Amino acid sequence: MMQFMLLFSRQGKLRLQKWYVAHPDKVKKKITRELITTILSRKPKMCSFLEWKDCKIVYKRYASLYFCCAIEQNDNELLTLEIIHRYVELLDKYFGSVCELDIIFNFEKAYFILDELLVGGEIQETSKKNVLKAIAAQDVLQEDETPQGFFEDHGLG
Repeated sequence: MMQFMLLFSRQGKLRLQKWYVAHPDKVKKKITRELITTILSRKPKMCSFLEWKDCKIVYKRYASLYFCCAIEQNDNELLTLEIIHRYVELLDKYFGSVCELDIIFNFEKAYFILDELLVGGEIQETSKKNVLKAIAAQDVLQEDETPQGFFEDHGLG
């Protein structure tokens, strides 16, 4: 089972975090800081797997973002790399060549896509098509909930 997933930039800025195991905020911050520092200090040609405390860390860099997951000792690192890649593919399909700014300004969509893919740290849906259908349905619902003239009617447009 996945313990958590972190997305951070080459500058060490945390862009997204999803925790599947409960930790106090102070511990989360410590873990995040420690892992970001460790991963950013590694050379590009080094292995993407680390033994860390009582779990394994699997990470992959795509453009300016690092995708980092903590998994249990008996979990498969290659499967975790595939999950990371599937998430990146879904982000790419949704945003059309995803970049760091897409994650920053549309973080709720990034979380929604992740939640469609993983639930409780376990893969929920392996089909990209099904995940994209769910996202499209959510977008339609969201559009239906926002009345067209709302902002103009309230002097905000």
